[in-house]
Amino acid sequence: MIMRPGQQLLLPASPLFIWGSLIAALVLNMLQNMGLWGRAAWMPDFVALALVFWTIHQPRRVGVASAFLFGILVDIHQGALLGQHALAYTVLSYLAIAIHRRLLWFGVPSQAFQVLPLFAASHAIELGVRMLAGGAFPGPLLLLAPVVESALWPLISVLLLLPQKRTPDPDANRPL
Repeated sequence: MIMRPGQQLLLPASPLFIWGSLIAALVLNMLQNMGLWGRAAWMPDFVALALVFWTIHQPRRVGVASAFLFGILVDIHQGALLGQHALAYTVLSYLAIAIHRRLLWFGVPSQAFQVLPLFAASHAIELGVRMLAGGAFPGPLLLLAPVVESALWPLISVLLLLPQKRTPDPDANRPL
């Protein structure tokens, strides 16, 4: 792959770190749902953030099947209609795979603007399934969730790429 000028060469991502970060995002979602606000409509979906990140950066390891699995786990935890989050995460993962090559050419702030429609589509699918099943409308604050997730994109990118940016053997003669 041709790299942008000034882009750092990354180490391979550890599968243990990838799956550990996805499980940590799932636990963070669970803690957030049991927390002070409950499941507030404006709260970010950390599983969706982590899935999009790893689907863009490691599409051969994290894809539609893992998005479906984590969607089912979120549905079970929240007591939602079984398949609601699974469908939303699957579509989200598919869209992330569709744009992952183009997205990596941009800087992280530009990427945040480009993943905003993906998060909005995911929340629209969740809302559509919920409304078709007879659920209540969560209110206009639902429109803030994709914006908050997009605003968290630079932080997530820095945190999840940190283990790949360290040099294996630092040496004055090998700057990579």
